[in-house]
Amino acid sequence: MPPLGHPMAVGRNFDEILRVIDALQTGDAHRCALPADWRKGDDVIIPPSISNEDAKGLFPNGWNEIRPYLRTTKL
Repeated sequence: MPPLGHPMAVGRNFDEILRVIDALQTGDAHRCALPADWRKGDDVIIPPSISNEDAKGLFPNGWNEIRPYLRTTKL
Protein backbone atom coordinates (compact mmCIF):
# COMPACT_ATOMS: atom_id res chain seq x y z
CA MET A 1 0.00 0.00 0.00
CA PRO A 2 1.49 3.41 -0.96
CA PRO A 3 2.13 5.95 1.82
CA LEU A 4 -0.53 8.55 2.44
CA GLY A 5 0.41 12.05 1.43
CA HIS A 6 -0.23 14.85 -0.99
CA PRO A 7 -1.22 13.44 -4.40
CA MET A 8 1.28 14.32 -7.11
CA ALA A 9 -1.54 15.38 -9.46
CA VAL A 10 -2.75 18.07 -7.04
CA GLY A 11 -1.00 21.43 -6.97
CA ARG A 12 0.76 22.82 -3.95
CA ASN A 13 0.57 26.31 -2.56
CA PHE A 14 4.22 27.07 -1.75
CA ASP A 15 3.34 30.55 -0.46
CA GLU A 16 1.21 28.87 2.21
CA ILE A 17 3.93 26.35 3.04
CA LEU A 18 6.45 29.17 3.52
CA ARG A 19 3.94 31.19 5.54
CA VAL A 20 3.38 28.25 7.89
CA ILE A 21 7.12 27.69 8.33
CA ASP A 22 7.59 31.41 9.13
CA ALA A 23 4.71 31.25 11.61
CA LEU A 24 6.06 28.14 13.35
CA GLN A 25 9.55 29.60 13.66
CA THR A 26 8.24 32.97 14.89
CA GLY A 27 5.95 31.40 17.48
CA ASP A 28 8.77 29.23 18.77
CA ALA A 29 11.37 32.00 18.87
CA HIS A 30 9.15 34.61 20.56
CA ARG A 31 6.88 32.47 22.77
CA CYS A 32 3.79 33.84 21.06
CA ALA A 33 0.72 32.48 19.28
CA LEU A 34 -0.23 33.42 15.75
CA PRO A 35 -3.73 33.92 14.33
CA ALA A 36 -4.96 32.24 11.17
CA ASP A 37 -3.40 33.61 7.97
CA TRP A 38 -0.68 35.44 9.95
CA ARG A 39 2.06 37.08 7.88
CA LYS A 40 5.35 38.67 8.96
CA GLY A 41 4.59 42.13 10.34
CA ASP A 42 1.08 41.25 11.54
CA ASP A 43 0.16 41.31 15.21
CA VAL A 44 0.92 38.24 17.30
CA ILE A 45 -0.96 36.97 20.35
CA ILE A 46 0.60 36.82 23.79
CA PRO A 47 -0.62 33.55 25.32
CA PRO A 48 -2.60 33.82 28.57
CA SER A 49 -0.03 31.54 30.22
CA ILE A 50 2.49 34.43 30.07
CA SER A 51 1.94 36.85 32.95
CA ASN A 52 1.98 40.60 32.37
CA GLU A 53 5.25 40.78 34.33
CA ASP A 54 6.92 38.20 32.06
CA ALA A 55 5.36 39.82 28.97
CA LYS A 56 7.10 43.11 29.84
CA GLY A 57 10.45 41.40 29.34
CA LEU A 58 9.42 39.43 26.27
CA PHE A 59 7.51 42.25 24.54
CA PRO A 60 9.13 45.53 25.65
CA ASN A 61 7.15 47.61 23.12
CA GLY A 62 3.96 46.86 25.06
CA TRP A 63 0.74 45.30 23.87
CA ASN A 64 -2.94 45.92 23.22
CA GLU A 65 -5.16 44.20 25.79
CA ILE A 66 -8.41 43.40 23.99
CA ARG A 67 -9.58 41.17 26.87
CA PRO A 68 -7.65 40.01 29.95
CA TYR A 69 -7.03 36.74 28.09
CA LEU A 70 -6.35 38.31 24.65
CA ARG A 71 -3.29 40.54 24.25
CA THR A 72 -1.79 41.40 20.87
CA THR A 73 1.50 43.04 19.95
CA LYS A 74 3.90 43.70 17.11
CA LEU A 75 7.29 41.99 17.13
